[in-house]
Amino acid sequence: MSFQSLYSQKRCSAADAIAQVRNGDRIIVPTGVGEPPALLTALSEHRRSFRDVTVSQILAMRKYGYIDPETVENVRHVAFFYGGATRAGGGDGWVDFTPNYFSEIPDMIAREQIGAQVVVSMASPMDAHGYFSLSLGADYTMAAIAKARAVLLEVNPNVPFAFGNCHIHISQVTALVESSDPVLEVGLPKIGPVQEAIGKYVADMIDDGSTLQIGYGGIPDAVVMQLTSKHDLGVHTEMIGDGIMTLVEAGAVTNRRKNYLPGKMVATFALGSKKLYSFMDRNPGLEIHPVNYTNDPYLAGKNDKLCAINATLQIDLLGQCGSESLGPRPYSGTGGQSDFVRAANRSHGGKAFIVVPSTAKDDTISRIVPTLTPGTHVSTSKNDINYVVTEYGVAQLRGKSARQRALELISIAHPKFREELKDNAVKAGVL
Repeated sequence: MSFQSLYSQKRCSAADAIAQVRNGDRIIVPTGVGEPPALLTALSEHRRSFRDVTVSQILAMRKYGYIDPETVENVRHVAFFYGGATRAGGGDGWVDFTPNYFSEIPDMIAREQIGAQVVVSMASPMDAHGYFSLSLGADYTMAAIAKARAVLLEVNPNVPFAFGNCHIHISQVTALVESSDPVLEVGLPKIGPVQEAIGKYVADMIDDGSTLQIGYGGIPDAVVMQLTSKHDLGVHTEMIGDGIMTLVEAGAVTNRRKNYLPGKMVATFALGSKKLYSFMDRNPGLEIHPVNYTNDPYLAGKNDKLCAINATLQIDLLGQCGSESLGPRPYSGTGGQSDFVRAANRSHGGKAFIVVPSTAKDDTISRIVPTLTPGTHVSTSKNDINYVVTEYGVAQLRGKSARQRALELISIAHPKFREELKDNAVKAGVL
């Protein structure tokens, strides 16, 4: 049977595709914009016909009907990483959460510590050889496909065909639906003077020939905007976004001096604009791979001068970063922050940056604190932390004593909180 005949045989409505789901199944959805809207809408419309079905994903982008406190016995969202669509439910207890390192989710699926009976994903159109590209999110999805009973694709001509280990053959597909709506676009975060100041400190410490991992957020993007005059930068990251595309267009990224996969940008998911998705399509300089490849600290750390740039919400005087919760209330997740901090620490000449504004709520709250707020989830440990950057400067902590760390961090706190931080450090016996 020809590939096109197989395709036609497996094409169906979204409702018919979702009929593949059974009670008790766990549905795996790719990160962010890799989520298939037609299939998840159909799941939402039919959710009351299911029992004990769970849906797991990093960073759900849309609040589909199944994300509903009234029907959690039918279909419940179990986040790998909270986003705007799931954060409130996580705080109120009807959206659940599975703690993880992003890099290890594929292995947890392979070992059946995380179930993966059904996969739903966006996909590019099929090529002449019968392959689709899961370019928007290979992440843990490729591992889930290897375990799943049913693989349901939403094929859309606006999804780019990317190279790398992100392809699935028509023979592996259980059912597919077609859609032509534009892929969801995610704009760059707002960048203000605080973000610009932090970005300049970090950019000044990034040498020509460095390899970049850049997280999502206003400060990482502020760093990117100040790297356009650099030379021969490389990219080995988890997320490819518009900022990285801007560096390529400026000639700052060439990937020539990477030790590992020279000449190639490497990422595991995409989040950005229509222009970015077009940029990705059959781009020979970009590969999309599973997250246990992109985020493996050993593999990423093979690149010399790996610079990892990630944000946090709060940091204590010992260097513990609470990047994913506000006290016990969930905000996001560990994601790849810990993976890339460790990778940069392994890298020859590598630098791991944690960036954070010195205050929150109009300068009424210090983000540098004596101890983390009770219940805060620690994302980057005191043993892994290296550079911390606020708008007031850079603290280098790795190899420093507890006393030295406290002094370094107090020096980059907002001036109005420095004396209070010193007093608390004295009371705690640190100073």
